[in-house]
Amino acid sequence: MDLRTATSADVPAIGALMRRSVLEVFPRFHDERATASAARHLTVPDTVLVDDGTYYVCEADGEVVACGGWSKRDKLYTGSGPGASDDRPLDPATEPARVRAMFVRGDWTRRGLGRAILDRCVEAARAAGFRSLVLMATLPGEQLYRSFGFREVRRTMVPLPDGVELEGVEMTYPLT
Repeated sequence: MDLRTATSADVPAIGALMRRSVLEVFPRFHDERATASAARHLTVPDTVLVDDGTYYVCEADGEVVACGGWSKRDKLYTGSGPGASDDRPLDPATEPARVRAMFVRGDWTRRGLGRAILDRCVEAARAAGFRSLVLMATLPGEQLYRSFGFREVRRTMVPLPDGVELEGVEMTYPLT
């Protein structure tokens, strides 16, 4: 298993993994319509994360089987549509970094890959001076984040561009 920082050459494989992960894992938590919408709207790789060097991939036998990262920018989650402040750099002294775009291939879940990526995110965000992390969990990721130590802030509905809403859990994790 190789956990490394993603490069622009990884973007096509990341997109394919994201889509495969949603199609394999989301049906355990969501109906067919929500799964199809998530597969369309939540599986576009955010190249800003790759360009910032804050996105990671796990490879096994030359295939990307997990990905995820953190952001020092204002966007909280993928699929929300573009926001005016998405690219605004966050202030590490007063704002939390964001955990973003975590996906694991269905046949690789429950093997510690998500936890390894979160460990890397914590280490890097802490080194960049951030005091906490936040994320918007979808239901498939909620158990991982809770077991890692994230605390629920609130439950909400996450609107996707086609009008479908997914249950989301806003969560926080202290770095200090």
